[in-house]
Amino acid sequence: MMKKLEGKVALVTGGTSGIGLATAKRFVAEGAYVFITGRRQTELDAAVKEIGKNVTGVQSDASKLADLDRLFATIEQEQGHLDVLFANAGGGELAPLGAITEEHFDKTFNTNVKGLLFTVQKALPLLPEGASIILNASTTTTMGTPAFSVYSATKAAVRSFARNWTLDLKERHIRVNAISPGVVPTPGYNLMGLSEEQVQDFVATQANNIPLGRVGTTDEIAKAVVFLACDDSSFVNGIELFVDGGMAQI
Repeated sequence: MMKKLEGKVALVTGGTSGIGLATAKRFVAEGAYVFITGRRQTELDAAVKEIGKNVTGVQSDASKLADLDRLFATIEQEQGHLDVLFANAGGGELAPLGAITEEHFDKTFNTNVKGLLFTVQKALPLLPEGASIILNASTTTTMGTPAFSVYSATKAAVRSFARNWTLDLKERHIRVNAISPGVVPTPGYNLMGLSEEQVQDFVATQANNIPLGRVGTTDEIAKAVVFLACDDSSFVNGIELFVDGGMAQI
């Protein structure tokens, strides 16, 4: 049986944990050769070992353009092209209006918006006609969340990028779609400034607002990314695919 990404070359930014790692595993299982990035070499090495085969880890910070140049030089040297790009690297911390600092704003926008933009732009010379770009957005593109306005604004920008880049790349038949996960516990939740207990309380509370009655898993998001990456979605372009158990749909 033909695998969905047989012979494809893919890049997953922020691929050392959570949704990125789960997606990299799925890509490899579907026949792709995958490059993953991470800021910390130790975590990157561990992720490469966990994925096990057909993977190269490249230490890279999405907000640093020199790192991106090195990343794509490596991909070009090792594989020569890139069929699938999952721009996944990003994150955010809680800060209510009145307590937002310039540092908080710059850190969040530099990774989630600037980093994502230049990741895609610098990848363009390696992308053949018909390639697939998937941008990791969030249900916060349409839903308000207390103390999360800066992060939410970055994800709204990501959603807008998908619409506009669909037009910019139409002559090359490159598809650009956004995926918006709902509540999916990952190590990134602990980086928001919450304790483990606070994370568990948040997850339990949010589950009550999800029609399916539970939070999602990273593998459920990964399966949806595979759909957008492969030919199963060949006529899907410019969308925001919510994978949220219905949370943002009611």
